[in-house]
Amino acid sequence: ILPPGPAVHRASMETEIPPNTNPLVTPLLTDMYQISMCYGYWKNQIHEKNAVFDLFFRKNPFKGEYTIFAGLEEVLRLVAHFRFSESDIAYLKTVLPNAEQDFFKYLASVDCSRIKIYALREGTLCFPRIPLLRVEGPLAIAQLLETPLLNLINYPSLICTNAARMRLAAGDDKVMMEFGCRRAQGPDGAISAARYAVMGGFDRTSNVEAGKLFGIGVSGTHAHAFVMSFNSLADLVHLRTLKSADGAREVDMVEMVTQRRRQLGFTDTNEGELAAFAAYAMAFPGTFLALVDTYDTLKSGLQNFLIVATILAELGYQPLGIRLDSGDLAYLSKECRRRIHETALSAHLPILDRATIVASNDLNEATIYSLKEQGHAIDTFGIGTNLVTCQNDPALGCVYKLVEIDGAARIKMSEDIVKVTIPCRKIAYRLLDPSGRPILDLMSRVAGSEEDVPQPDRRILSRHPFEENKRAYVVPHTVVPLHHLFWDGQIRQPLPTLPEIRAYVMQQLKAVRPDHLRAVNPTPYKVSVTNDLYSYIHRIWLSEAPIPTLQ
Repeated sequence: ILPPGPAVHRASMETEIPPNTNPLVTPLLTDMYQISMCYGYWKNQIHEKNAVFDLFFRKNPFKGEYTIFAGLEEVLRLVAHFRFSESDIAYLKTVLPNAEQDFFKYLASVDCSRIKIYALREGTLCFPRIPLLRVEGPLAIAQLLETPLLNLINYPSLICTNAARMRLAAGDDKVMMEFGCRRAQGPDGAISAARYAVMGGFDRTSNVEAGKLFGIGVSGTHAHAFVMSFNSLADLVHLRTLKSADGAREVDMVEMVTQRRRQLGFTDTNEGELAAFAAYAMAFPGTFLALVDTYDTLKSGLQNFLIVATILAELGYQPLGIRLDSGDLAYLSKECRRRIHETALSAHLPILDRATIVASNDLNEATIYSLKEQGHAIDTFGIGTNLVTCQNDPALGCVYKLVEIDGAARIKMSEDIVKVTIPCRKIAYRLLDPSGRPILDLMSRVAGSEEDVPQPDRRILSRHPFEENKRAYVVPHTVVPLHHLFWDGQIRQPLPTLPEIRAYVMQQLKAVRPDHLRAVNPTPYKVSVTNDLYSYIHRIWLSEAPIPTLQ
């Protein structure tokens, strides 16, 4: 768990932080009822009341027991530039034709200079009921933020969590590449997926625009279309030669490929595929990676790769490897690895043994675990559809609830206990054992007593917020405050880089007990409240619950 960073005082809330990555993120990226409520607040002259909202979720995604908080930087960009434009106001006049004109003057003056946002650090492992954000400020303005804040946090946190789960499934020693641009939900889905997949533990992306925007390494070789564009070696007319890596000699690749094919005994392979590999190798001799399943992986694709790769190795180049995009990936990866190794030995080319095996083909978390159980020789996983669309759980379900107004606690009640909110301004702490592993998260009232603040090596009672018999004493070795002031009209915390957040995520995953992270039947992580907050919740609950009269 990273300690709190130093405060950063910025000179201007609009010049020191850029606008949102997606220009569609404006005050109008909202639901109509937010505008309607804002008018209702203004009309009743309660729009300036000081309100406190919590943004949180009720259930972890993917049948797991953890989530990774993401999207905070985009939230801060939103509030730094939150202003209705003249065209926004003109449009709102058409959808609220009966609203008073002074209301639109009020909207034109709205910004977030009086809003405060307390939040978890981006990349923090988080759990149900813990506020990801606490938003404080004028009621109407805080209300207007609900929909865009949820939009900017739900999908990023879901993608980041999905990516982290896939990283855990694959292991630390594998390279993970995001391949989902073509299958994502539109341009924003593609860009966001690449960014937050890397935050969650992926290494690279195929998305060139995301690479440019966020400094992510991009990867990509060729598709089946490139292979099928060649019919035979006779197609290699305009480019036939290749210089060695040291520039000392130049060879005729067509002649070399023809001779090597005979030498290796691979004369029955598809010649068009061989021509494609030779053409690609001449274009990218230092990064040659071949897609080998266009016709037949073992009888053609791998053999054609070995023909070209041995030539490249002799010329001083390191062939990167092969990509498998279909078939039995466990078997094929092991068989390809065996044959590459045999060729490297027989050809006295140890450099060839360093060739990697990339697998794609509609992979997901479950298939990665299955491959691990079967045994495989895959070095790199390229994952697209199931990563960016989160098919196993397509929405996180964050909510935004009023918990206090003008100092008075508010509670949302429900017959479904999971939907009952925890009232008032709260701060959360993560309590760690001597090894640095989290024991539980504990929420207390901001307005609570000093005794209500957990301290290292001091026993404190933790309670389930709604079930009386679930309670335990905890003696933490370390206490980490989770909520920090990020915005009060200015940025108040440093914004880490994408690699720094990724490292933070990986650090936390290593710190949490493995049984909380396992894919099947994970142990629930405890989220508790102090005894003072427990009593406060139930006092407010009873005061707000109607008492029926029985006759």
